[in-house]
Amino acid sequence: MATPDTENQTTTVKDVKQLGIWAAIGSLSYVFWICGGMEMVERLAYYGVRQVSSLYATDAVSNGGLGLAGTEIGAIFLVWAMVQSFVPVLTGGISDRVGYKETIFASTIIKILGYLIMAWFATYWGFMIGAIVLAFGTGIFKPGIQATIVKSTNRENSSMAWGVFYQTVNIGGFIGPLLAAQLRQLEWAYVFYACAAIISLNFLLLLTYKEQDKEARLEHRRKVKAGEIKEKSLWLDSLKELGRPILVWYMILFSGFWFMLMAFWDVGPLYFRDWVDTTVMVRHMFGEDGTSNPFWIFIFGMTQDGKSILPEGLINLNAMLIMFVCFIIAGWSALMRATTSMALGTFLAAATLLLFGGFNYVWIMVLAIVSFSIGEMLSSPKCSEYLGNIAPPQKKAMYLGFSQLPIGIGWMAEGYYGQVLYAELAAKDTIARHSLLDGGMSQLEVNAVPIGEAFQKLIAVTGETADALTAQLYAANNVGAAWYIMAAVGIVCAAGMYAYGRWTYQLKD
Repeated sequence: MATPDTENQTTTVKDVKQLGIWAAIGSLSYVFWICGGMEMVERLAYYGVRQVSSLYATDAVSNGGLGLAGTEIGAIFLVWAMVQSFVPVLTGGISDRVGYKETIFASTIIKILGYLIMAWFATYWGFMIGAIVLAFGTGIFKPGIQATIVKSTNRENSSMAWGVFYQTVNIGGFIGPLLAAQLRQLEWAYVFYACAAIISLNFLLLLTYKEQDKEARLEHRRKVKAGEIKEKSLWLDSLKELGRPILVWYMILFSGFWFMLMAFWDVGPLYFRDWVDTTVMVRHMFGEDGTSNPFWIFIFGMTQDGKSILPEGLINLNAMLIMFVCFIIAGWSALMRATTSMALGTFLAAATLLLFGGFNYVWIMVLAIVSFSIGEMLSSPKCSEYLGNIAPPQKKAMYLGFSQLPIGIGWMAEGYYGQVLYAELAAKDTIARHSLLDGGMSQLEVNAVPIGEAFQKLIAVTGETADALTAQLYAANNVGAAWYIMAAVGIVCAAGMYAYGRWTYQLKD
């Protein structure tokens, strides 16, 4: 009779030499590609909403948005992050026991409901509840997909496999926001309905999905029921694993990367909307009159008149870059220790936020996005590979569920404080309100201006053009302070991750 939890528990921290790029790609099974397809569909729908959520929440009610204050948006993002990040800690273990196909199916139904709630109820509580439901469904979806990836790969092709998988994530993450950019110019609700329809496609892909090592899982379950293997409580087992020092320090340090990634996704669009003139970029690419070509308007996430790039279009350069160079960076990162790759990626992400803080010229923003994209490609795929490699065989989904914890820590911190910092220190609406007060309006009159409309009110009061007034406000205020604070978090965590890597590499297998 086996002792509790002793079957095949050996874990490995040190890296294994990887296959070449084409050999690694050729070794990937059809199940891997089906999972990549499901992840692409899920990310297409998810990022169609996620990338524009801060824009939707802060958009004036007169434009169809929610007109929420920074603390209100922060509260929604905080709860969203908490649910989406901590649900997989338990559902990962449930997926190992119940089955990956079953949990993926359930998650798809729940996510559809989340998108529909957002479409049906355009209020603070409607968006909050929709976000919670969507987050719960996403939390169920992740462990089963990622555990299948781990079980359908090996130590010799895992770096390339996770790089390719991350490529499929970014294909979906690239197309979704572009679709949302066009739909939201018609009506915000269309974004949510479209994403509900898109995620439904995973029902078709599930018909061709086959769980890896299902027989081994069922045999393990049989032994548990027969008393041949004593299995601990899922809660206690998860907590015991989380108590390992190698996991504790990983969770703390790598949360800094996710803090910055979420700042890029959540605060970046607000900063670009408020302070970055994208018409300069359009004029340089297409001439003074912009473009009327629908292909370019869609690909670059442009306004329908083809004269400027929407904030989500600029952010989406990140996904575009990853799609084109992901294989190259994956091959490069395969030459490094996983922790070294993650530390370097975290540092590059911090450098990006410093550039955001110091400049608002659109081409410097493009350079910053390139830096961030390289950092993301070095860090994000490696974290799943790293956890998958150190996880015991019967706890792969559990450990991949743990991968959501540093995301949760970073996202929760950024979700609230990122929005509050930006709203207080950098938001054009906030700064415009200060200018209205300085111009002689009373506090009551300023408070009566709906959220999202203060800048337009300032234009009416001063008679200045929008471009001239934006330049004046940017020059007169330390807009970059919020970015500098967030970048400091990343720099500290990058240094800590490098030291952590040197420590873990000295551990015995």
